[in-house]
Amino acid sequence: MKALEAELGLKLFNRERQRLVITEAGRAYLIVVRDAFDRIAAGTERLLQRQSGGVLTVSTSPNFAAKWLVHRLGRFAEVHPEIDLRVSASLQHIDFAREDIDLAIRHGDGNESGFTSPASARRSSFPSAVRSCSRAVVPCAGLPTSTRSSSCTSTIGRIGDQWLDFAGVEDVDLSRGPVLNQASMAIDAAVDAQGVALARTALAAWDLIGGRLVCPFDVAMPVSYAYWIVCPKTAAKLPKIVAFSKWLLAEAAEDARQLKN
Repeated sequence: MKALEAELGLKLFNRERQRLVITEAGRAYLIVVRDAFDRIAAGTERLLQRQSGGVLTVSTSPNFAAKWLVHRLGRFAEVHPEIDLRVSASLQHIDFAREDIDLAIRHGDGNESGFTSPASARRSSFPSAVRSCSRAVVPCAGLPTSTRSSSCTSTIGRIGDQWLDFAGVEDVDLSRGPVLNQASMAIDAAVDAQGVALARTALAAWDLIGGRLVCPFDVAMPVSYAYWIVCPKTAAKLPKIVAFSKWLLAEAAEDARQLKN
């Protein structure tokens, strides 16, 4: 206090009988100091609220957004009403330093070289596997491969040679049937009974759990790629990012649990 008085060149308190009595100058200065501390407290509170809630912008692929994330947005809003989620569907690499993106979900092998700012990225993953999914075409699946009609073996997105080798399926004509370049379209076409779709379990999970799709083949081929949560290392511990990441992984774990039943 003495140092402050010396700096100001004013007496803020009188020392009387081992107690301090505020002066007129002290009272005037107290108004200014109190207002300053109130502003600091309010600013700190707003900053903490923005870290815990506010807008959270997430970048993910169109397929993941359409077939996984969008169906669950209501659940997230119920658990975290303080966070306003913004979803940007894009396949472009994210430069967190230049773009207004808080977190990204990308499909890959886990190597950081695929990201714009690998040195500042922190990642988490949840597993992905490949399954063949269909609806209303299930009777075809029980027939010997040599007798399956072309309408049954015509596939949405085409069954790849790798999966056919893994499943030990022969006599399938891959030259026929529609070809769709987006997994979300393939899955939706399979839901409409237009054929058999080969899809990652994560993308087909919503329709499998809801009974709109079934697995006509009891074959799931493990894959090296998975979905990864990516965010700048400096932001990894922000409450809203931690909350979204935990929710995302919990939803994926619940999918896996239900698909096993």
